[in-house]
Amino acid sequence: MLRTLSVGLALILLSGCDSSGRSAPSMEATPAPPYRAVANLKQTMEQILDPAADVIWDSAGFIITAEGETDLAPTTDEGWEHVRNSATVVAETGNLLMMPSRVGGPDWILYAQALTAAAEVAMAAAEAHDAEALFDAGGQLYQVCRGCHEQYMVPLEQARSSL
Repeated sequence: MLRTLSVGLALILLSGCDSSGRSAPSMEATPAPPYRAVANLKQTMEQILDPAADVIWDSAGFIITAEGETDLAPTTDEGWEHVRNSATVVAETGNLLMMPSRVGGPDWILYAQALTAAAEVAMAAAEAHDAEALFDAGGQLYQVCRGCHEQYMVPLEQARSSL
């Protein structure tokens, strides 16, 4: 019995060490993250995500009017670079949305990851100057945004209207 206790105690003590023999940091000693969210969720959406997503959506597809058809795809290297840069902002915003202070519910991380993935498709399309692929990426991005809004924004708006 004493030997079993000794072995158990040794295992407990060793579990607090990493492979180098140093003590592993305790959860209580974990410092605060080195980042600090500056914008709240609404500001993140309105001031970071929406303008960048709008660049993607405004750069894909056609507008057909009585006067004719207008292709929205960029026509210069600078235009494609602007779309790529905006897609990069959208992709990185997916990471911002996964910060613990911004997570809105159980599927939130999945939506944020899907946002980043759709933006990566848009980045690649812009790099390749591929208008059709950019249009498809814009559609993917729209579906992710719509799904997230249906799950998280609609209930929030309903709650506000019932007050």
